[in-house]
Amino acid sequence: MNIRSLTRGDGVVIGAAVVLFIASFLDNYSYDGLPDSVDLPNLWESGPVLLSVVLAGVIGAALIVVSRGLPQPRKIAGLELGAFGVAFAVFAAWSALGNIIDPVGGLNNIGGGSDDQAPDAGMGLILALIATLVMAAAAIATPLVPALQASLVPAPKPPAPQPYGAQPPGGYGYPGAQPQQPYGAQPQPGQPYGQQPQPAAQGAPAAQPPAADFSPFWFAVPVTRPLFAEDGSGGQIAELAPGTWYLAVEQRGAALVAQTQDGRRGVLQDTSGIQRG
Repeated sequence: MNIRSLTRGDGVVIGAAVVLFIASFLDNYSYDGLPDSVDLPNLWESGPVLLSVVLAGVIGAALIVVSRGLPQPRKIAGLELGAFGVAFAVFAAWSALGNIIDPVGGLNNIGGGSDDQAPDAGMGLILALIATLVMAAAAIATPLVPALQASLVPAPKPPAPQPYGAQPPGGYGYPGAQPQQPYGAQPQPGQPYGQQPQPAAQGAPAAQPPAADFSPFWFAVPVTRPLFAEDGSGGQIAELAPGTWYLAVEQRGAALVAQTQDGRRGVLQDTSGIQRG
């Protein structure tokens, strides 16, 4: 699970779930005139409230967060986990509203009170309604509001540029590090000066020339995006995740040739909203 793929909207959902869990230990309803020695039940002692408000809200928040953190979307009965989470959150808010209207299911005269005195919603039920309403609103609004789509955990800053003339650091995982020549192997000869480049094989797609004024730069993607093969076959070779910096080594029209931290190179076709380092 990639924590850096969580958004601010997911953070609001998590916070609302925590408030809902705390509210479940508070009073379900209140009744004027009861002696102080009477202990009122909390939300855990009411089956309908526990199942339809507390557990539904917590399960909905868990499904929303888990679906966001998975590298590939998971589906149940043709629907993604996030859709199930939104449905649970909305159901929990609707159930909390119904329990606020009628905290004890139409029962009056509890604990010796007068017949014309009905119980009121307790602090736990009021907090549960607020938490589920915020949870449902954040779950619905996150795909629609750009401010809620920003990364919850800020991406790490890119490494400082190398001084002019300095050798780039090598080692595993460094984008752009060249593979080491095996000991005793003959170095590959370069192309002689003035020699014409060999034509591409018949039927192979011609690579687009890089932009003349392009300079490599670090970037991060706002959401998970696929990285396709450079040969134009359309096959996906990797997936770029938010919160990780990648190196753009070439530009092909509106697309970028990106290099991952394990040295793989591919074409990023959707460059909208990327963050440059």
